[in-house]
Amino acid sequence: MAVLRTVAGEIASVVTHALRYPAGIGRRWAIQPVRESVPGRPLVVLPGLADNTAIFTDLKVALDRCGAGPVVSFSYSLLLRDVRSAAARLAEQIEQLCEVTGAAKLDLVGHSLGGLIARYYVQRLGGHERVGTVVTVGTPHGGTVAAWLFSPIPLARQLRPGSDLLTELNRPAPGCPTKFVTFSSDGDELVLPSRHGRIEHPDLDVRNVVLPGVGHLALAAHRQVVEEICALFGPVAAPGDGETLTRSA
Repeated sequence: MAVLRTVAGEIASVVTHALRYPAGIGRRWAIQPVRESVPGRPLVVLPGLADNTAIFTDLKVALDRCGAGPVVSFSYSLLLRDVRSAAARLAEQIEQLCEVTGAAKLDLVGHSLGGLIARYYVQRLGGHERVGTVVTVGTPHGGTVAAWLFSPIPLARQLRPGSDLLTELNRPAPGCPTKFVTFSSDGDELVLPSRHGRIEHPDLDVRNVVLPGVGHLALAAHRQVVEEICALFGPVAAPGDGETLTRSA
């Protein structure tokens, strides 16, 4: 029964995302100056491979309601061949964002491959100096055996367990102040085995959150995921009781 619920939930997410996807093609949430009325700092969202901002539709609505951000998006080519090059481009865009907004620090949220790009930027390209918190959702930090199905594709080879890229990310990262929060699930049909959705690194400040029975696309809009991200990047006024949850540093 649990398996059927997971499958049904993922099918519903696929249908919903398919309907939203066209509206996200070529659409970016643009860089905007930080407004004094906004208590949060810039939040950059990174979709997964062949995806767009549509994957974050529910999250964006919730973030706007809770006063997080400004929320901006990072996009990359459908023909991306290398995580490292995407991370280098992310680094350039973040410097532009900081220049435009005047912000010295920001936060990142990545779904699937987007989370791996964010992590590489922080660990290997000096992003730890800019990024306070990285949240990853359905990201194959330990690789995925599903990548073997697409072996001719260079990017897929980087996502295999034990690849050069993942070995590089496992190297020491002493003194990295950036906090990491991962959301993964045993119901994720693309991150296999599911434990590879967690970060296991002795030098990193990590909180791994495992949700039972949630599919790969469904994770991005899962209520607990959205609520916890809003709590991280608030402040959040809880509906009906006036309680305010202050965002983490």
